[in-house]
Amino acid sequence: MMPVPIVRFARPTDDLDALALQYREGLGLSELGHFTDHAGFDGVMLGHPGQGWHLEFTHERGQRAGGAASPEHLFVLYVPDADDWRSRCERALAAGFEEVSAHNPYWADRGRTFVDRDGYRVVLANAVWQR
Repeated sequence: MMPVPIVRFARPTDDLDALALQYREGLGLSELGHFTDHAGFDGVMLGHPGQGWHLEFTHERGQRAGGAASPEHLFVLYVPDADDWRSRCERALAAGFEEVSAHNPYWADRGRTFVDRDGYRVVLANAVWQR
């Protein structure tokens, strides 16, 4: 049996500290690790301990990262419990995420879409992901 790989979603940013804070406070993610000046890159990994995925945000010193190329660059979190979902949506807004209309109506039917300080979208879906 092959081991299940760990999934890392990596995104560049121009303001690593502020973006990491937004995701920690707004989405309740934990810092799983970080690095400074690894071949000119700084970075932080965020997620939930013991899970098979995490986000990595990096900043390349002396380079501009820019933002999301399209409104379909999404990070989706499924939150089945309605009270927990509402609380997470309010927490996202308080941390500086801006609520926007979903580009794809599929997500509008299932939750709320937010944009982070770099223009990337996060969907908080009040749904259970069916495997």
